[in-house]
Amino acid sequence: MIRSELIQKIADENPHLYQRDVEKIVNTIFEEITDALASGNRVELRGFGAFSVKKRDGRVGRNPRTGESVEVEEKHVPFFKTGKLLRDRLNGK
Repeated sequence: MIRSELIQKIADENPHLYQRDVEKIVNTIFEEITDALASGNRVELRGFGAFSVKKRDGRVGRNPRTGESVEVEEKHVPFFKTGKLLRDRLNGK
């Protein structure tokens, strides 16, 4: 599902809301999650999962075309851990 499909589904299930308002709500939620992660915070949605940021140390990598060694800088990457309810639902429990 992509963002526009999510917006459309929520708008269809809530006919009392305008689509533009649903779009603002969905965009605000994603922006807040992004801002929290950018600040180094963790975002937990009970039953769904938790978003956090993990640090990857710098390392020596290889250019796959040339085989040349290259330095890869340390970086921060988003990480998602599923919640128990979601995991159980995916596994048919």
